[in-house]
Amino acid sequence: MTDKEGLFFKSLYEENKTTLVFLHGGGGAGWMWQPVVERLPEFHCLVIDLPEHGGSKGIKPFSMELAAQKTAALIREQAHGGKAIVIGLSEGAQVVVQMLATCPEVIERAIISSALLLPMPGAKMYSSHGLISALFKMSVPPFRNSDWWIRLNMKSAAGIPDEYYPQFKADFQTMTESQFVNLMVANQTFRIPEGIENAKLPALILYGSHEYKSMKDSAKILSTKLNGSQVYQINLGQGSTLASEHNWAMTAPHAFADTVRNWLSAQPLPDVVTRLV
Repeated sequence: MTDKEGLFFKSLYEENKTTLVFLHGGGGAGWMWQPVVERLPEFHCLVIDLPEHGGSKGIKPFSMELAAQKTAALIREQAHGGKAIVIGLSEGAQVVVQMLATCPEVIERAIISSALLLPMPGAKMYSSHGLISALFKMSVPPFRNSDWWIRLNMKSAAGIPDEYYPQFKADFQTMTESQFVNLMVANQTFRIPEGIENAKLPALILYGSHEYKSMKDSAKILSTKLNGSQVYQINLGQGSTLASEHNWAMTAPHAFADTVRNWLSAQPLPDVVTRLV
């Protein structure tokens, strides 16, 4: 479905009272949430394709501000009571952070998993449109029909299981240069927005044990800005990687769904997450 703002979304289990909104990572779409959503049938689930992604590709250029504005409008229109528990992963988590600053009135609670809010090593390169355009030209157009290259990126960079290869391949093959540049710049230059201290609502902040220091520090700094927030570290155990922990909604969907359910019902969280703050 498409709302009046033009965002593509799916609405599942509408008979349930509490609405969860799911915001995916960069370069993918709402399909990334399938293994989690199918394990949460007791909630009304709204799964959104963010601007310049999936069914919302025509809404552009992508920015955190635009994504937050469009998501808030959809919540007002589609969520029960015009409010929702908003759950974001990676770039979707950054959108949640933006929403906490600019439209907290549509959020009941927030789950923020791996939101980058500090510069990464080599950040200057990723804020240069010219360099990112060059990176796109080298890594995408020559390999649009290369299954081995697409699978390599899917598993090593994105941590996506094999069964979702058709969806990942379709998104890779249709990615444009402007989309790639807009997403990378927005992701790498996003910082904690002004006004976030005014969001007086519970927030669960998470990051993977294998993630970059910038990501871990982002979570800790964000917790100082949000009263009542909790910080947990994800550890998927032996054999886990940065990619598998970053994208744990797909690599460990049982644990992700149980984390959502248990946190909302004030029950102990799964063993794969450990509270830090």
